[in-house]
Amino acid sequence: MNSNHVNSPNMKLEVVLFNVSDVDRAKAFYENLGWRFDIDVVEGDFRGVHMTPPNSDASILFGKGVTPNNPGSLQNLVLAVDDLDAAREDLLARGVNVSEIFHYAGGPFNNAVENPRVSGRDPQDRSYFSFASFEDPDGNIWLLQEITTRLPGRLWDSTPAQNLDVATLANLLRETAEHHDHYEKTHAEHNWWDWYAPYLSARQNGSNPEEAAAAADRYMEEVLHILSR
Repeated sequence: MNSNHVNSPNMKLEVVLFNVSDVDRAKAFYENLGWRFDIDVVEGDFRGVHMTPPNSDASILFGKGVTPNNPGSLQNLVLAVDDLDAAREDLLARGVNVSEIFHYAGGPFNNAVENPRVSGRDPQDRSYFSFASFEDPDGNIWLLQEITTRLPGRLWDSTPAQNLDVATLANLLRETAEHHDHYEKTHAEHNWWDWYAPYLSARQNGSNPEEAAAAADRYMEEVLHILSR
């Protein structure tokens, strides 16, 4: 088995997909949590709503026709928080029914023992060991897991954005302008710099032009949604 991560391609968990029985209700629920609204796509019998938890690189996409699974089929999706008490208080203030804090008798996620969940924090107050849970309107279950210190080897080495010389930057700006031209011709009036910024950021962080353009399009959906409120 090859364990050499240096030459492995980037492979980031991007989206978790699930169906819901009432898309608007689910959308309102997650917006109430303070999650970022990204896009709402309707095509015939399909509807997909893309949203992202605060400061998360991974997102959720829910709706109708998104997966063959029934609503409420997801169990124990995990949200990492650095302060479990603060996270619970925030959710409670938003009207969400959150469980009391608990830990697992046999260690994190061990449901193989009898009565696996024990009330209260981990007795040793260890990172990864304390939890709370809540459900969305369809019964999809979310776990809050308090992670205050990452275990060794749990973080990927990050590659900083490259410093560009003037000629390279000029070529990148030309490329950005070319890709923006298509967007500009097919969308409403907007500030060009709002599209340029996410495109340039994505390209400097390793995305190809198609991925960067998609990132810029998603960002513009968010900007236009905010302006329309």
